[in-house]
Amino acid sequence: MMKTIPVQEAVGTVLCHDLTRIVPGEFKGRAFKKGHVIRPEDIPVLLNIGKEHLYVLALDKGQLHEDEAALRIAHAAAGPGISFSEISEGRINFMAERGLLTVNVEALHAINSIEEVVLATMHTGQFITEPRAVAGTRVVPLVIDEEKIRRVEEICAAHYPVVQVKPVLEQRIGVVTTGSEIFHGRIEDKFGPVLRRKFAGFGSEVMGQTFVGDDPETTRDAILAFVEQGADMVVVTGGMSVDPDDQTPASIRATGAEIVTYGSPTFPGVMFLLSYLGGVPVLGLPGCVMYYRASIFDIVVPRLLAGERLTRKDIVALGHGGFCACCEPCRHPICPFGKPG
Repeated sequence: MMKTIPVQEAVGTVLCHDLTRIVPGEFKGRAFKKGHVIRPEDIPVLLNIGKEHLYVLALDKGQLHEDEAALRIAHAAAGPGISFSEISEGRINFMAERGLLTVNVEALHAINSIEEVVLATMHTGQFITEPRAVAGTRVVPLVIDEEKIRRVEEICAAHYPVVQVKPVLEQRIGVVTTGSEIFHGRIEDKFGPVLRRKFAGFGSEVMGQTFVGDDPETTRDAILAFVEQGADMVVVTGGMSVDPDDQTPASIRATGAEIVTYGSPTFPGVMFLLSYLGGVPVLGLPGCVMYYRASIFDIVVPRLLAGERLTRKDIVALGHGGFCACCEPCRHPICPFGKPG
């Protein structure tokens, strides 16, 4: 695969090694890196640094240079919300827009099962707050058999997109706050301000907050009223524990909503309820959402705002990764919490 040729005949060939340029007293460093594809404008520079012959790769039919291989993998795997960095040393990074990072993990495993092919991503299901790199791909050798890249492309075509960023939609949120102690003004509501801040961080707004006591029928009516007013999601705070006075789950059931789960394998966030009233998610939020920077809210709500309809299976999967380590300082969402698999 390696041969020596005159510099003047090297256009389009691939360097086998780094080339150093030395200017006494001014510069010493790499002029051309291993894997560089020689261009016409490189010829005078190579001659000026004393290179009249080069060791280059001679690609056989059916072989690809690492840069071309990485480009083909990237374009096959990436979907909406993803752009690409420049190629550096055979590697391309996937640059994500703001939104929900979604990775087809099964397809990712299949791609990485192909020898000499590498595609690494951040955890699926996390909210990307600002543009950043979320994945990278390259091949291990400088030259790879094209057949391996074709196999990657077949996997990506069957499971497209393997990596994407779903836009988080601007939605109107109704908040129902239960508890006679808050309704009668004996204590100050702390949940409302937290929810307004959290939803605003996702680009959504709380359209209103209704305070009710402990009566299940009143709570039910407040939920239904928000749905009738066009709420895209309704969240109910308070009354989510197992005390006899805590009637929020019963109130949500009374609306006729389909209960997906009451209980989640996450700490914090066990006493969480997810249901759907038609296409509107209705959530029962445990008190931990007020106190913890990262809780079940921060795992589930971004996915709902991105338009995903979660199932019981999705909630069960949170058990692997659902234990928060309570790091100080908190690094969520750049952490394993709530990221299964």
